[in-house]
Amino acid sequence: MTSLTKATIDWLCDSDPALRWQVQRDLLGEPEEVWQATRARIATEGFGAAILARQDADGQWAGGAYFPAAHFSGEGVIERHPGQQPWIATTWALKDLRDLGMDAAPLAGTAEKIAANSRWEYDDLPYWGGEIDVCINGFTLATGAWLGADVSAIAAWFPEHRLADGGWNCEAEEGRSTRSSFHSTLNAVAEMLVYERISGDRSLRHARHGGEEYLLERRLMRRLSTGEIVGPWVTDLIAPSRWQFSALAALDHFRQASQLEGTAPDPRMADAIAAVRAARRPDGTWLQGDAHGGAVWVETDAPPGQPSKWLTLIGTRVLDWWDAAHSPS
Repeated sequence: MTSLTKATIDWLCDSDPALRWQVQRDLLGEPEEVWQATRARIATEGFGAAILARQDADGQWAGGAYFPAAHFSGEGVIERHPGQQPWIATTWALKDLRDLGMDAAPLAGTAEKIAANSRWEYDDLPYWGGEIDVCINGFTLATGAWLGADVSAIAAWFPEHRLADGGWNCEAEEGRSTRSSFHSTLNAVAEMLVYERISGDRSLRHARHGGEEYLLERRLMRRLSTGEIVGPWVTDLIAPSRWQFSALAALDHFRQASQLEGTAPDPRMADAIAAVRAARRPDGTWLQGDAHGGAVWVETDAPPGQPSKWLTLIGTRVLDWWDAAHSPS
């Protein structure tokens, strides 16, 4: 059970089914039939239903793979800070639905439609074969497993493109870097974990562990050479995090990996835990950070500077996990 007050729990439960089912499972320890019943509502109401309703007849969203098609009208989107990365095309819509916890059943036939109709903006490559960006390939690997697509080519890509220091960097493929990135590496390991959990295929576990070790060596937040904080984004906690690394996003990944593999939290996470704990307000909530702008189909969380239900859910379950492992009992 969580240490949150009843008032904060009530506030969290008064929310979209996509968030409420995770509160019931992760914070309240409700029976599976309770949270599964809430989870089943994602496709028919709230955030999930809003995104699902925007799917095109050809299986895509906004007519494009990663970016909206040039002919897309923009009808129905919520535009925040025009000119920034839009989050409405196929890759992002599917990632959002998967991250919300929606079952793949309402998307029956989508994998086949995307295979027939969607090509990457990069080199017009076929969608389920992936492209050269590690983050995009990670998102596609996990989503393909979720939808039942053949993503074996993408799975094989990750070990082959891992860098000498243990992680990945989206700039490496075009020769702009030979050093791993916190952002790219977290996206890679997080989506490989989802792929393994859904497919049962452990072939990427060694590569994933290598990427995780890259992050752990740096205590999830520090330069290996100097020990300095690697960037302000480490403690800029935002939801949804999209592609951006933060101490909280990294810790939630390691929490999920720990649950899958039955391992204890690595002590090298202590600095990141302290940073997340320091950001918690006296009422047990966390404030939204400098969240991304850009077009969305639906607003799923609070604006910057306001109490965030998603961050409060994620932050609480991370600290509960850590504290339970370090409890004397």
